[in-house]
Amino acid sequence: MEEAFDRILSEGTDRLVRPLLPLAATGFVGGIDIGVGVLIYIVVDHATGQPLLGAAAFTVGFIALLLARSELFTENFLVPVTARAAGRGSWWQLWRLWLVTLAANLAGGLALAAAVIVAEPELRPTAVSIGSHYARLGISWRSLLLAVLAGVVITLMTRMQHATDDLGPRLVAAVAMAFVLVGAQLFHSIVDSVFMFTGLVTGHAPYSWGDWAGALGWSVLGNVIGGVGVVTSIRLLRVPHRIQEERGSED
Repeated sequence: MEEAFDRILSEGTDRLVRPLLPLAATGFVGGIDIGVGVLIYIVVDHATGQPLLGAAAFTVGFIALLLARSELFTENFLVPVTARAAGRGSWWQLWRLWLVTLAANLAGGLALAAAVIVAEPELRPTAVSIGSHYARLGISWRSLLLAVLAGVVITLMTRMQHATDDLGPRLVAAVAMAFVLVGAQLFHSIVDSVFMFTGLVTGHAPYSWGDWAGALGWSVLGNVIGGVGVVTSIRLLRVPHRIQEERGSED
């Protein structure tokens, strides 16, 4: 964390002050990238009946996120929160970053989900089945902990990727953590929303848009607890002197 602090601080500051249109565009493309991963997951699961093979295929979505430099809502925990803790930007800018990225991710994911179902109608039964799994999680301690674990996994991925400038290790982190996220069927606000979208747009899902909205709110809560409350806060405890130095320089 000490070695990566300056890199994280600089990038986090850039994200906090990013203009609205580029922020929304980056988030929208991030939702599409995840939608591509969801597409190949459903295709592989439909063809093989093997969810773990689908999870391995899904990693293409996180490879796209990294190489295309788009962003997920849950990738904006460690980096901008570190910048805010160091006195950069404002709390309003952090909330704006989270809200706009979340909304844009969902919009991009919904657009891709609709395209998938229209273009590949034979995938509809599989899409409904997968989406139903996440909708049935409901609001419980189990689903909250699955969401907390998802926040931990994604924020750990962010930390791993910021430990180096080399593309190879960053790709390894993206592939490994994407596989953990989907292979373990963790409760991730964006990924699981896109899975639910593919079922909802068929018109035959045994769950509703209201069920999705409830799942979204609960998963966001858990993701924030895991990403900010567990991983980010502990990482910041390793560099309190750097935080104080930056806050002092801002005064």
